[in-house]
Amino acid sequence: MSFGGVIGESWRESTPWWPAPIEAPANAPNILLVVLDDVGYAQLGCYGSDIDTPVIDALATDGVRLSNFHTTALCSPTRACLLTGRNHHSVGMGRVADLAIGFPGHSGVIEDQHGFLPEILGAQGYATYAVGKWHLTPEDETHMAASRRTWPLARGFQRWYGFHGGETHQVVPTLFQDNQWIAPPAPPEQGYHLSEDLADRAIGYLGDLRSADADSPFFLYVATGACHSPHQAPPAWIDRYRGQFDDGWDAWRERTFARQQSLGLLPAGTELSPRPSWVPAWDELGADDQRVAARFMECFAGFLSHADAQIGRVIDFIEHGLRELDDTLVIVLSDNGASAEGGAVGSINDARMWNGIPAGRRELRARIDELGGPTAHNNYPWGWTMAGNTPFRRWKREVHEGGVADPCILHWPAGLDPAASRADRPADGPADGAGTERGAVRTQYAHAIDILPTILDLAGLEVPDRIRGIEQSPIEGTSFAECLFDADVPAARTTQYFEMLGSRALYHDGWKAVTFKPLWMLYDDGLDPDAPFADDRWELYHVAEDFSECHDLAAAEPDRLAALVERWWAEARAHQVLPLDNRPLAALLSPRPTHLRERSRYEYFPFGTPVPESVAVNVRNRSHTITVDLDVPGPAGDAAPWPGADLGVELGPVHGVLLCQGSRLGGWTLFVHDGVLRYEHNIAGARSHQLAAGAPLTPGRHQVGFAFTKTTDFAGHGRLFIDDVEVADGEFDFTTPARFSITGAGLSCGYDLGPAVSRDYASPFRFTGAIHRAIVDVSGAAYRDVVAELAAILAEQ
Repeated sequence: MSFGGVIGESWRESTPWWPAPIEAPANAPNILLVVLDDVGYAQLGCYGSDIDTPVIDALATDGVRLSNFHTTALCSPTRACLLTGRNHHSVGMGRVADLAIGFPGHSGVIEDQHGFLPEILGAQGYATYAVGKWHLTPEDETHMAASRRTWPLARGFQRWYGFHGGETHQVVPTLFQDNQWIAPPAPPEQGYHLSEDLADRAIGYLGDLRSADADSPFFLYVATGACHSPHQAPPAWIDRYRGQFDDGWDAWRERTFARQQSLGLLPAGTELSPRPSWVPAWDELGADDQRVAARFMECFAGFLSHADAQIGRVIDFIEHGLRELDDTLVIVLSDNGASAEGGAVGSINDARMWNGIPAGRRELRARIDELGGPTAHNNYPWGWTMAGNTPFRRWKREVHEGGVADPCILHWPAGLDPAASRADRPADGPADGAGTERGAVRTQYAHAIDILPTILDLAGLEVPDRIRGIEQSPIEGTSFAECLFDADVPAARTTQYFEMLGSRALYHDGWKAVTFKPLWMLYDDGLDPDAPFADDRWELYHVAEDFSECHDLAAAEPDRLAALVERWWAEARAHQVLPLDNRPLAALLSPRPTHLRERSRYEYFPFGTPVPESVAVNVRNRSHTITVDLDVPGPAGDAAPWPGADLGVELGPVHGVLLCQGSRLGGWTLFVHDGVLRYEHNIAGARSHQLAAGAPLTPGRHQVGFAFTKTTDFAGHGRLFIDDVEVADGEFDFTTPARFSITGAGLSCGYDLGPAVSRDYASPFRFTGAIHRAIVDVSGAAYRDVVAELAAILAEQ
């Protein structure tokens, strides 16, 4: 920008000049975008559910519901669509960020030529804030030495408080604030829950804004952890649903379908899709298994209702605190269909699935009271998944309607109210007299890529050609704003491709061609996951009349099907979809390059930031040694250094964590309890191996540790040592094969973030002596990745 004043030899001959401050257009609304996680089409009250979601239902009652809104079938890709207005493959997010493979459409990184909505809004006078799930950064870029190039603050948000991965523990989450990891603000014992914390932060950000700036509109992005697993909620919220689901998923599905029809969500003639053969009828379950399955659903329902209440706190602050709800465009949607990742009987710990040791019915019955609490990572059985996607077929990760059809609600009293004056609307908004009847249902087809252009259209804002000097790729979404004001206007979107992990579909003018591709290492529906893609059987549905994909017309209309399939290939080539790949673990075979070099020796220092599992030392299935250089305090008054006194720790036997990784849901920990050195390997919360020294540590300087000698895959001999003297040993007949944690719990020195790896202590269990450093040496034997080897074998077949 050139200087507009005059610069003379002194101030007397000079004229100062300032560039005009950036201001949003007059009447530009605030924007609140709420993204729910893994909430199916039928799981909100306003979409037919009997789960209490009064806040979201009230938005629907006073706003607009879209009955024909679509996503990508998975979380990271849908979020990429929402925040960029482009298709997920077009911006490199063809699958979740953590499972990237080395092709343009599947890189896991969204480059700067694909601008984000907060970058667009921030440059036009908006304050931009995000709370909650991000999941647009690969896990190996979420550590404290990472560049942060893909973190929220690098993509236009001014503040962020939330978590990086696909999921996190709801009671002890892995949290970040702006560009820094932080510990949860309160322990579980004080009733902490992430959903409440996110609402607190959102309200705080908006309050801070208005304390300093009374005029700038805001964009607040709220991405809840609910209702992705783990389905954890305060006990009172779960207990309110006790007994509500005892008659099972088949009866629940029938009742929900009837409510959807009465609400006008489904076109006339819509049928309830049949229960698939691999989902058991509720009546086929024994009484004990029915009780467990019902409890799984009670946890989910409590989680969702609790999240709805926290969204309500944010809405209430905007309405009564700021008095700006009338001028706020609120959009609430889900990122994909309900999740089937709990499997046939449900999961008490999703890390168990990764490690090939899922909990069986007997264990689930024995641990039913843990469901919904901090020691469980529960996800319901896929009978409830089927019901949550009523009336559709299939679910998350797949591109039949159960995976891609989702709720979407828009609420904006000043902009959508038919009584609002022209002056209350954006300059380029709807014509005089136009408006939306309260509680309207709109049936026009729409997709997640259409959200960004619709927001900009309603706000009267333009898409920039450049952001920070970088020429921008074309926006691929189309505004559906016009249909909000006119139920009869044709849909703005007539064609949309879908692809997720090999499953494919194409929607065009009321018709849909779709093929399901089973995933390697998961259930296969009787199909061969390794069959050539060219052999996949395509189905054809006239979804304009057969909304729930009940009648396959492939045999009756082969020419139409062939034309749609050919069009799918054209869309795939245009949007970087290829190559097709149905291997969820393919990233293990072609990991992203990193500047972090392989090491045989890792050093860690006390009380630092947890290190993500993807960049921490890998001790799985290999010989290794953990050595900690420490000082043990002596009696009161002893000069030996120990920071425990500064932390208010009473004098007594030294205790605390030396080095640990993971959480109660799986991991390992080297710690001191009542002065005694101990080690525990927790195998996905299913079982554990423990070693303990026979006597307490003596005061003074010591080198203590644990050594593991691998004898065969996932097994070996463990030894505890103090100053090179072996003090305990034992056989480890099985150790964690694939993953310690999937909730973001990392490796920490001097404390355990929690929930504690071992039941022998409560987190954070900070060490009361002095740790100088912890060293992990893995030079003894090369790591053997059996999971990757299996994937490679399958790839060759």
